[in-house]
This record gives sequence, C-alpha cells and structure tokens, in this order.
Amino acid sequence: MGYVSAVPVPQPRTRTAAAPGAAASRRSLAAGLLLGAAGATVVLLASGQTWAEGRASVVGGSLPLTADGQDVTGLPAALAVVGLAALVAVFAVRGGGRLVVAGLLALSGLGAALSAGLGAFDSSALDEKAARTTGDTSATVQALAHTAWPYVTAAGGLLILLAGLLALRYGRLWPGMSGRYERDGTPRPRRAAGRAPDPDRPEDLWKALDRGEDPTG
Repeated sequence: MGYVSAVPVPQPRTRTAAAPGAAASRRSLAAGLLLGAAGATVVLLASGQTWAEGRASVVGGSLPLTADGQDVTGLPAALAVVGLAALVAVFAVRGGGRLVVAGLLALSGLGAALSAGLGAFDSSALDEKAARTTGDTSATVQALAHTAWPYVTAAGGLLILLAGLLALRYGRLWPGMSGRYERDGTPRPRRAAGRAPDPDRPEDLWKALDRGEDPTG
C-alpha cells in the first residue's frame, strides 16, 4: 500500500506583513514633519522676544535696557532656517545623501538648543547697549535679569533635533519627491508594454521615456 506524502502548498503572500512597516513609516514621517516645522517656528518666534533686561546708570538716575534673542545671539534663528531647509531636502535625496541631510537636520537642532541655552546667561549684549547709551565704554548693565524665552528657544531646537533623529532612524522608509515611488518607498511596478509608440506622435514618445522604455527600439 503506497503512501502519498503531503506537500505543503505555499500560500500567497499578503500585504499584512508589510502593514506594520508602512504604518511606522507614516507615523514617523508625520512626527518628523510636525516636530521639525514646529521646532523651527518656535525658535524663530522666540528669538525675537526679550531675553534679558537690566538698567544702565546715567546722570540723574538709571535707564532701562532690554535685549532680544537676536541681540544676544543670532545662531539659533540661523540654524532654524538651516533645519527647515534640511527638512525639505530629506525628501529630495535618497540613500546615503538622505542620511547626510538627516544628520544636518539633527545637528542644526542641537546647535540651536545649545546656543540658546548659553544665551540665557549672557550679559554682553546689554553691556554693549549700556556702553552705547551712556557713552562710557566701561559701563555695564545693572540689575541684570533673564526671561524664559531663551529656554523656549532651546526647547524649539530640541524639537528640531528629534525630527533629525527620526529622519536618521526611519528616513530610508520615507517617500521621495518622485511620483515613481509608493508611500512605503518601494518603486511602483512598471506598466505592461502596450502598443509601440508612434514616432509621429511626440506625446507617445514622452510617455515611453517616462516609463523607462526605449521609444526607438
């Protein structure tokens, strides 16, 4: 009596296996865009606020002085602009170039946060204003006080840093600007070859080139 061994029949692959990766790609993409844009906005707005206050001694009393973030240091705002440019450029490049741009995004956020944190203890901007106001180059500001805006600026820089870290971790899964890629970053399948392009119809030649075909073959 013969025996027939059961041969396992391979099951067709479903799209459920790729669903978690696609979902992580969409979530990280949304988070990266939100964090990067929000962080740059916070840095740019907070840099224009008053960071330090004090008083300069003048004849007959004292004169109140203030310094905004741009007076103290223009580095956070400049790095926020760099971060915005890098956030857009992440979608314009692929492969190793995307990692480089993502690293630039992270570094711009880190630099903005550190420079803003250092600016929270800076008094040189107000001292310069005191010297100009009084005409005394040795004059310094009195009753120096700092506001919370440098720390808000630093928080914005940290948001940009987080966006850069997300781009470094998940950027390879993000789509690019080319329409030839699906949302999960994989190339779209090419259409089956149809009729040969008519050389007398320029629109057929352009469509063939767009599909990656040789219209002359």
